[in-house]
Amino acid sequence: MNTIRPIAYYLPQFHPIPENDEWWGKGFTEWTNVIKAKPLFEGHKQPYFPADLGYYDLRVPEVREQQAQLARNAGIEGFCYWHYWFGIGKQLLERPFNEVLKSGKPDFPFCLAWANESWSGIWHGASDRILIKQEYHGLKDYEAHFYDILPAFLDKRYIRVEDKPLFVIYNPTDLPDMQEFCDIFRNLAVKNNLKGIHLVANNIKNVKIDWNPESYGFDAYTTSAHNRIIHDGYNFSTKNINKAEKKYAIQYWYKKLSKRLSKRSSDKPLYTFKYEDALKYFLLENNLNIDSYPTIITGWDNSPRCGINGLILTDYTPDQFRIHVKQVFPFVEKTKNKIMFIKSWNEWAEGNYLEPESEYGIRFLDVLRDEMLKYRENQNQF
Repeated sequence: MNTIRPIAYYLPQFHPIPENDEWWGKGFTEWTNVIKAKPLFEGHKQPYFPADLGYYDLRVPEVREQQAQLARNAGIEGFCYWHYWFGIGKQLLERPFNEVLKSGKPDFPFCLAWANESWSGIWHGASDRILIKQEYHGLKDYEAHFYDILPAFLDKRYIRVEDKPLFVIYNPTDLPDMQEFCDIFRNLAVKNNLKGIHLVANNIKNVKIDWNPESYGFDAYTTSAHNRIIHDGYNFSTKNINKAEKKYAIQYWYKKLSKRLSKRSSDKPLYTFKYEDALKYFLLENNLNIDSYPTIITGWDNSPRCGINGLILTDYTPDQFRIHVKQVFPFVEKTKNKIMFIKSWNEWAEGNYLEPESEYGIRFLDVLRDEMLKYRENQNQF
């Protein structure tokens, strides 16, 4: 019997690099924004403080071992490391994963997700400033990209689906030639003695658009549909809900947004919603013939990066998280490969993490572990 396979996205931006030193000042890491964050309204929880692991540096092997042990204890299968390839061999933040790969430690499963987007100055309120541009250079560059990460695909720790390495593309529709990219990666995988490659499209920019990832060469897709709360809360695709629910959704979000707009002068963030109200927008029904892997959202507050322009989900507690985790299981059951993504393990500047923190300690990890155990026990009874 297949069991659920939780995979947690992992951000490597917890060590200084020359580019960030130049753009944001000497020693900049993800912690820089986390530490300087301030409450924007009464009751706003900021800043967040890490607990067990402290303000770590991912160049330290012991930190990576501790992270793996915490994740393992919570029932997480492995980490999905964000991978940055900007074209013609240009990479950033590759050191932590490269050290994991070369050292063989931690002995904990992993896969890669290509974060194929340009970096802007949005973290410091300058969203129109392009720091480094994501570029696509066609066949030769796709081949170079594949061979750069081939050692990872061949590693015994690499997460596989039907014995094929799993690889996520963050913005699939940004690729000018999706089919060609998929064909090249799949053909090169076979050429290099792999059984193929399991390509997953992250549908983040297409929650309103009917498109079939399978027709472009992908094997499955996943979404981080929390972005619908801001942009599409009252106008997203309502194909699978009845007229009464649609009417309620439009009225509810129109009222919410109107209220926020009227209070804009108070500097309270425009997009501030309760986590429990947002839950209904996290999961999408799958109308396609390929797997849609659901995503667990571990809170959200990116005001440390975006200030009053960020999205803040308030009243996020272990009890609310438990409700969300339980809601995800039926969606996983509908998939062939029983994969679910967790967003995220450690995206602290977005308030989007599972790692221990000062208020709740390891309780979010405990919730995930306990609900996973209950689910598996129930499955074993049949």
